[in-house]
Amino acid sequence: MCDQDHFENDREEYEARGLVTRKQFGAMLGAGVAMMLPRAANAVTITETDVNIKTPDGTADCYFVHPASGAAPGVLIWPDIFGLRPAFRQMGKRLAESGYSVLVVNPFYRVKKALTAEAGSATPIADLIPFARALNETTQMTDAKAFIGWLDGQKSVAKDKKVGTQGYCMGGPMAFRTAAAMPDRVGAVASFHGGGLVTDAPNSPHLQAAKSKAQFLVAIADNDDKRSPNDKTTLKETFAKANLSAEIEVYTDAAHGWCPPDSKVYNESQAEKAWSRLLALYGRALA
Repeated sequence: MCDQDHFENDREEYEARGLVTRKQFGAMLGAGVAMMLPRAANAVTITETDVNIKTPDGTADCYFVHPASGAAPGVLIWPDIFGLRPAFRQMGKRLAESGYSVLVVNPFYRVKKALTAEAGSATPIADLIPFARALNETTQMTDAKAFIGWLDGQKSVAKDKKVGTQGYCMGGPMAFRTAAAMPDRVGAVASFHGGGLVTDAPNSPHLQAAKSKAQFLVAIADNDDKRSPNDKTTLKETFAKANLSAEIEVYTDAAHGWCPPDSKVYNESQAEKAWSRLLALYGRALA
């Protein structure tokens, strides 16, 4: 699920800081525009383009951004339920400026090209649930193999370094399953306010991910932890049993959806903390 609270609190903060008017804030949020996203430290020059990637089920429209010169570790980004949009393009661009070749995908390409959430993060969740329910373990793993295979075909992607993957909301389980689908290629996995990481099913994402060889970062929203307080313990125990490095933390006062900068619950300080931990993970696992 993705909470849609705190619009007025966010608007008042941006207005108080003289950054936008009420009208501008509403328009930017509705369009899914990333606001206030800091530029990467020591940012490198990047090249960005829209790409179409063939999969067994069709053609996925994606955004690819990478350093303008040389080869860098590849990263696959799975968006939240609002899909590929300006906010995630900005997040991908920022990561590329930090030295990575980044592919941000439209997970709903089988149904519709992006924008799949025409009002950005202001789109009612109910309008998007059918898109999400059309995806499953098989589609996620098939797509993961196709997307990483495509990355490995790019000159800008370093073949001698592991690939990273990160997911937000529903993208969390997708990132976990990417590691399971490509255990010898994926070296780092990050989940931010991921939903459904731990289930009772034998094919639960956390059990599949534990069969990989990756290092993990799992950032859990405070309200998600309150709803499912045992998940963090299950994750820690599962990864420890598998002898996999895993940083698992509940982010205090951060609501589900706090990382994308167009989210109504965007928490800048906690999002920046999560971003710094992501860079630390990739610095270790993809070096």
